[in-house]
Amino acid sequence: MANPGFHGVFPYLVSPVDAAGEVMTDVLARLCEDLIAAGVHGLTPLGSTGEFAYLSWPQKQRVVETVVGAARGRVPVVAGVAATTVADAVQQARALERLGCDGVLAILEAYFPVPDEGVYAYFAAIAQAVSLPVVLYTNPNFQRSDLGLPVIERLSRLPNVGYIKDASFNTGRLLSIVNRVGDRMKVFAASAHIPACVMLIGGVGWMAGPACLAPRQSVALYDLCRRGAWGDAMALQRQLWDLNQAFARHNLAACIKGGLELQGYAVGAPLAPQAPLSAEGREEVRRALAAVGAL
Repeated sequence: MANPGFHGVFPYLVSPVDAAGEVMTDVLARLCEDLIAAGVHGLTPLGSTGEFAYLSWPQKQRVVETVVGAARGRVPVVAGVAATTVADAVQQARALERLGCDGVLAILEAYFPVPDEGVYAYFAAIAQAVSLPVVLYTNPNFQRSDLGLPVIERLSRLPNVGYIKDASFNTGRLLSIVNRVGDRMKVFAASAHIPACVMLIGGVGWMAGPACLAPRQSVALYDLCRRGAWGDAMALQRQLWDLNQAFARHNLAACIKGGLELQGYAVGAPLAPQAPLSAEGREEVRRALAAVGAL
């Protein structure tokens, strides 16, 4: 049977860090083990939920080492690379490959706007630095410089750039990407999208923080979509959407960490200067989790 590549539900993992700045590896390993037992198809450390922008490089390495060790080859680990310079991004990508990751999620951080040629050069350099599959990450709501459709199409022609995770709110943009890249690149949704709708238009899954909190329900939704049981899929999707909406109203890492604390994972608070989840937000997340049977 041919290798289907990356597909399905990839939870964006939190980065549990204690007051002394040490990664709480036991908590993270336990979370990974439970997510794999719940049937997720992969694990993604150092995404947005993983607070990559707030971690030092040694902390990032420790997170990835822990996740790779916990996964033990049972599911692919696709870790985030995020930098403002090409040199730093290349160094990170090569280090992640040495640590045993199965793929890299490529993120561009920018203080000054970067023109299209610079954006292309950044992602192309990451792809050329490693032999791993590369997932492009695009989030026009937060990024200073984003991937436009012409750049995405050019990058899709590089041999190991096979995936894109789009975190815009625009499902029409996703369909435009699907139409533009054809079979060269597969599309993952984010929590900003309605995953069942993305699956309907040709997506292969989603990479998102909420799957950390409701992994079994997320996998059930994916399975329904794969079977084409769209009525049942939308019934489950409607239940899960309140969870996504809670994250839209509060800090993402705070919501996921707050929800995991409610589930018994002592992952700690978001890294400063981010604020922890408010009492109102905690109650909203609690209600959403209870409604889908995730408490």
